[in-house]
Amino acid sequence: MSSVIKQESTVAMDNTNLKILRILQKKARIPNIEVSRLINLAPSAVLERIRKMEINGIISGYEVRLNPERFGYPLVSFVQIHLTPECDHRHVADLLGVRDEILEVHFVAGEDCFMIKTRTSGTQQLNDLLRDLTASISGISKTRTFVVLSTQKETGQIPLD
Repeated sequence: MSSVIKQESTVAMDNTNLKILRILQKKARIPNIEVSRLINLAPSAVLERIRKMEINGIISGYEVRLNPERFGYPLVSFVQIHLTPECDHRHVADLLGVRDEILEVHFVAGEDCFMIKTRTSGTQQLNDLLRDLTASISGISKTRTFVVLSTQKETGQIPLD
């Protein structure tokens, strides 16, 4: 890998920035002073680099990952949503995106459909969600659901190697 990756933004992704990003991906709440100690750089320099990466959209936000089972949402499902030829897929995507049970909405190639990821309290809530989607969103022709039995890996981290 090259020591510098140029982004469309004005921030050069050098090895120091990549080190900072690796640390933040593992523990977003790590104190700035700890990051500076880990990479041997002054805290003010670390803070400036992080701010530049935020301003330039390299860091798009920070979020807390909750344990869904502790909040009564243990069931993960993936659902293919097939559309009628005449429907406006952007409008359907907007309607899918406002549902709290839907975590991800992807328009996929191959079958020209949406693949959504859901989290529900169980099969009854999943069934209610699917019925509601097909009844309330015009343009959905059919759905195909895949219930997750177990998960070995789930992350939002991207590889920085």
